[in-house]
Amino acid sequence: MWIILLEAALALGLAAFIVWWTMFSGRRPEHHSDQDPEDSSGAGRQ
Repeated sequence: MWIILLEAALALGLAAFIVWWTMFSGRRPEHHSDQDPEDSSGAGRQ
């Protein structure tokens, strides 16, 4: 019985790792050069 629980825990851990890896190893956010570097907060935009 414990071997089934161990296998299920390993499968769940592997699935969580794959989801984490695909979420955080994608493209890096692009920096737009047309934005004002002082106005990075977005205040005043409509």
